[in-house]
Amino acid sequence: MRRITAADVVDVFAYTVVLGVFVQLFPAVITESFLVTLLTAVLLKLVLELVVALKTWAVARFRLATMSGERVLRAAVLLVVLPGSKFLVLEAIDLVFGDAVHLGGFLQVTVLIVALMLVRGAARLLLRNGRQDDGPDDRVGPARTGRPDAA
Repeated sequence: MRRITAADVVDVFAYTVVLGVFVQLFPAVITESFLVTLLTAVLLKLVLELVVALKTWAVARFRLATMSGERVLRAAVLLVVLPGSKFLVLEAIDLVFGDAVHLGGFLQVTVLIVALMLVRGAARLLLRNGRQDDGPDDRVGPARTGRPDAA
């Protein structure tokens, strides 16, 4: 089992914000409460991690294909995985939350997933850039006081 990282927590918070925005902007997207929105974000995180792993696997298998028939078959698998992931998200949400959450139809879920992935990428980019800025010169303590006797 994989450890939960700071990036995972940021993903869930970003997903929660995006879901909240979609609930406000699109009447077809409904969650009954903030807690349900937060739990939906956690479920989306889990499902989307699975989907991203599956898509990565499918693309890698497609690239490894050498014969044209094999490439066509693997491309077909990839074409099933791409829209199939949206149905997987819809079914998982329906199975866990029932009528408490409605993410709209296929189009709304597709736009939602694209928005989730864009915000996730932007948040991770911000985290990565923030971490690079925290070099030895950004420390607070005796080493930064400028006093010669400070260690």
